[in-house]
Amino acid sequence: MASKEIHYKEQPFQLSYELVNPTKEKVLLVLHGWGSNKEIMKQGFGKELPDYKHIYLDMPGFGKSTNEMILTTEDYAEIVQEFLTELGVTPQIAMGHSFGGKVSTLLKTPCLVLLSSAGIVTEKPWSVKIKIATFKLLKPLGMKKIRELFVAPDAQGMSHEMYETFKNVVDEDFEASFAKSKSKALCFWGKDDTATPLYTGEKIAGLIENSEFYPLDGDHFFFLKHAAFIADTITKKCKD
Repeated sequence: MASKEIHYKEQPFQLSYELVNPTKEKVLLVLHGWGSNKEIMKQGFGKELPDYKHIYLDMPGFGKSTNEMILTTEDYAEIVQEFLTELGVTPQIAMGHSFGGKVSTLLKTPCLVLLSSAGIVTEKPWSVKIKIATFKLLKPLGMKKIRELFVAPDAQGMSHEMYETFKNVVDEDFEASFAKSKSKALCFWGKDDTATPLYTGEKIAGLIENSEFYPLDGDHFFFLKHAAFIADTITKKCKD
């Protein structure tokens, strides 16, 4: 495990990362989802794709990487790009799970691997709509208690900066970014995913011109059971 300090908009970020197969020339960047870290991604793919140098990165504010700024998805992509520049590498493949899929899309690598990516706005159930309406009514009474009662589990316990960042990215419409992508995209999805439902994957695959869609058994973390198949597909489809 290693760390590298980069500066973005005059703000320092200490980024924690790990390399697998460090002597290989072809580079695979692997990005985790919101509230997660590099360890779960390494658990899935650390023993796969032996012909690639793997870079597992804790994005700012997650795992062992720092963040003291309110960020957008575009900021995350620029920070990751600055990190790659400092490391002196150019990935052939960016693989991203959930929120990491949006960041990976913006990196414009030749091959893009999306694992139940976020980025399609979904219809909220009535229970959530009622909670949002109640939150807005009670907001003048004070934020601390309201956050305890109403904030999503993904956002609880966050710093102010990360909570505001969460609000920036959680319901972000990323359709235009997917449609602009020129990468060869492999879209893998959990059939029983409730966080980013299967139909959102079908929509993303339809937006990206050069894409293939692979529905697989499992939930939002389906890739832990299907890493070998995903890796084999990458090997066949993401050729130089």
